[in-house]
Amino acid sequence: MKRLCLALLLVLSCSYAQAELQPLLRGSYPKIISTHAGRPFVVALWSVSCTHCAADMDIFARLLKQYPKFKLVLISTDSPEIEAAITHRLQQYQLLDAIQRKGGNVESWVFADSYTERLHFEVDAQWYGELPRTYFFDANGKATALSGVLDAAQTERWVRAIP
Repeated sequence: MKRLCLALLLVLSCSYAQAELQPLLRGSYPKIISTHAGRPFVVALWSVSCTHCAADMDIFARLLKQYPKFKLVLISTDSPEIEAAITHRLQQYQLLDAIQRKGGNVESWVFADSYTERLHFEVDAQWYGELPRTYFFDANGKATALSGVLDAAQTERWVRAIP
C-alpha cells in the first residue's frame, strides 16, 4: 500500500510539473505577442540539447529573483515527447517554480507542431532555428532579436529599465 501511494504521489507530482508546458502550435506565437502587448517582455527560444542555452537560462533565473516585474516567455523548440526532460531542465535552471507560480511572470511553451519550420517562420521569417534565440519586446511591441548567448550586463540593463 505504501508503494502504491508513493507511486501515485510521484505520478501526480510529475503530471503537475509537466502540465505547465503549453503547446506552441500554428497561431500560438501571435497570441503570445498580443497577450503581452503594451508592456516589455522577453521571449527566449531554447532546447534541452542546446549547450549554449544554459548560460541564458542562468541569467533569466537570476534576473527573475531580482526584478519582480520581469516578464519572460520561454519556448522550448523540443517536442512534447520529451516533456519530462524539458521539465527537468527548467527545474535544473531554477525556473520551474517561477513557471508554476500562479499569476507569475514566466510562461513555458513547447513546439507541438511536427512541421517546425512553419513555427520558425511564424516566430520570425529571418530566424532559421539557431539557438539560443531571444527577443526583447518593448512596451510599443518593437522586438530586438539576438541569436547566441546573451550578455548578462546588457540583459540586466534592459530588464532594469522596465517601469
